[in-house]
Amino acid sequence: MILKIVKGVTLFTRFKRNTTTLFIDPNFEGSLEYESGTKVKLILSPSLYWVKKLSLPVSSVRDVKKLLPSIFEESLPVSHYSYSVYKKDDDFIAFAYEDKKIFELLKKLHITYSDVVSIHFAQSEFESLEGALEVNASESIYVRDSLVVLAPTKWLRETHPLNLNGMVLSKHKIKLQQFGHIVDNRSLYTIGSILTVLALILGVELFVAEDKLQTIENSKEALFSKYKLQSTMFQNRAGLKKYKKIHTTQTNLRAYISYFLSMKLKNGQKLTLLEYKNGYLIVSIGGVDKGSERGIASQLDAKGLKYKISFSSKSIKVEIKI
Repeated sequence: MILKIVKGVTLFTRFKRNTTTLFIDPNFEGSLEYESGTKVKLILSPSLYWVKKLSLPVSSVRDVKKLLPSIFEESLPVSHYSYSVYKKDDDFIAFAYEDKKIFELLKKLHITYSDVVSIHFAQSEFESLEGALEVNASESIYVRDSLVVLAPTKWLRETHPLNLNGMVLSKHKIKLQQFGHIVDNRSLYTIGSILTVLALILGVELFVAEDKLQTIENSKEALFSKYKLQSTMFQNRAGLKKYKKIHTTQTNLRAYISYFLSMKLKNGQKLTLLEYKNGYLIVSIGGVDKGSERGIASQLDAKGLKYKISFSSKSIKVEIKI
């Protein structure tokens, strides 16, 4: 048996032969070790559950447990919870906890769930506590208004190390759900009925969809035949892309030609060539003296055109990519 003590806090001790009692807290820094084959009794820190003290006009614990999801509903973050309750004098002590969160902590602490004999809340095991006990390096538990709560150790006047020697645990214990929340028969029947209705609705929708699909196919074939289109949509889309490109090229070409035809030229200057070749519009302007080509270039720049210009023998040639 290995006894771990962190900053004066005894985290667990042997309860009796081959049985160890552990107090587990998510803020414990370190690792717990126990002998192979040793059975474990767990006490959960208040940070692993929510607790409420209830005064209700019912006498059965079973009836109270049915009410717990709605009782805790407004005070819990969104998640999947299990619930437990026991009666204390005239009141009920109710709990909500996340099985998944506790399993994750057991994995972190290297505790095998098959070795766990029982699981208890700190509330049921320390409800008669006087003073405060340190459960990790910075927090302690104490009793306030009959509930075991967790607080920073520095807020408390006096605290003592947690020591489980000779501690006899109460009969109040829980079992974790390893495979999520168990659905009761009533809920199972309700879910089954809903799934049946959904299946019928889906079947009707599939029938209607197939009928509409056939109608669309017939309309498509008639349309293809009327306008002499290709047999597949892939071919028609390729053709559409091709003609869109041609349309864009022709539109740009007409716009550029219109611009050059309306360009302001000096006396003696004139267009001598407008030619489209290999994706380029080629424009030649004659009667241009050396240095006056700058006026033509400034007009092209003002229009925002991308071009190449060259000068030769009183003539300039402009090339524009279409």
